[in-house]
Amino acid sequence: MEKQFNQENALSHENKEMQMKETDLQKSEQKYRRIFEDSIDGLILWDNQHRITDINYAGEKMIGISKEKLAGHRIYNLDIFQDVKKQEIVNHIDQVFNNGKCTSTFIIDYEDGRKKYFEYSSKLNIVEGLNFTVFKDVTEKVAMQEQLRKSDTLTVIGELAAGIAHEIRNPMTALKGFIQLLEDSITKDHSMYYQVITTELQRIDSIINEFLILAKPQAIRFQEKDINQIMKETVDLLTAQAVLYNVQFVTEYDEQLPAIFCEPNQLKKVFINLIKNAIEVMPGGGKITIAVKNAVNKCIIITIEDEGTGIPEEMIKRLGEPFYTTKDRGTGLGLMVSYRIIDEHKGTIKVKSEEGKGTIFQITLPFDGYNSIN
Repeated sequence: MEKQFNQENALSHENKEMQMKETDLQKSEQKYRRIFEDSIDGLILWDNQHRITDINYAGEKMIGISKEKLAGHRIYNLDIFQDVKKQEIVNHIDQVFNNGKCTSTFIIDYEDGRKKYFEYSSKLNIVEGLNFTVFKDVTEKVAMQEQLRKSDTLTVIGELAAGIAHEIRNPMTALKGFIQLLEDSITKDHSMYYQVITTELQRIDSIINEFLILAKPQAIRFQEKDINQIMKETVDLLTAQAVLYNVQFVTEYDEQLPAIFCEPNQLKKVFINLIKNAIEVMPGGGKITIAVKNAVNKCIIITIEDEGTGIPEEMIKRLGEPFYTTKDRGTGLGLMVSYRIIDEHKGTIKVKSEEGKGTIFQITLPFDGYNSIN
């Protein structure tokens, strides 16, 4: 009797231990499931056939596809990946199986033109038959690094400009003075040479001025101004040049726009740069469409659209960099100055272009940003 009691006691103790282990296991599973689901990084579990078995909420949000649509699909067969991207992911998976782990980066191109940059790391057999990938959206980090790179370039250019502008200006002043003195004595046969020399000296002077804008902090005084009026004055100023190139302006102004706080002369400089560029890319003539409209998010959108040859996509990314230009005789400084001015106004410049069909420059300016500017 006592022996039976001891056996029952031992079984009861064993059952309790098993129940406790099961309870601990359930708690452990719940804890790791909670960590998996609540992680701020994207997490994916995938099997040895490369099929997704699970993804957390953050991963769904980053990719923009629900767990239901992802489950069971091979990672590289998702519609958001182009053929090149698919091959990159296949190479990443091969590295994981060969080395046990791998870290890579990839870019997702969305139909609306957006790009997202991701870093992702994978580990083989995190549990039996399942592999693990953690990924994070580093789009803002990439944009910040690009901005820092441009800022570093801008700083170097500023230092160079400040150092050489004065040295160039001195001989320039002497050359311009002597050329003017010689004007009356130049024969008709040599008048063309005189015009070329004068034009090139003016061009050098213009480049130096753009350097100095980048080199020296400008005293900016923001005022409440009508953006339509600034654009109309710019168009009037460039009408004569447009006629020479057989270019017509088509303008559209929203007369209900509020005034914005800005530095009008600087904005006019941006508009002149962009419209002159548009004129010059249409040597055979054409139409430039200029629109100033109200946007829904307390912003004004200015678009300048030409009918030129367009800009290749890989070149668009580099617009605004110093000395990078699509023109034979350009310096790239005009666009760089324009980007800087719009940035100082808390705005943005976006470029859309299709080769053979033309280019659209879109400027967005806030009209309630006075406090953020000052």
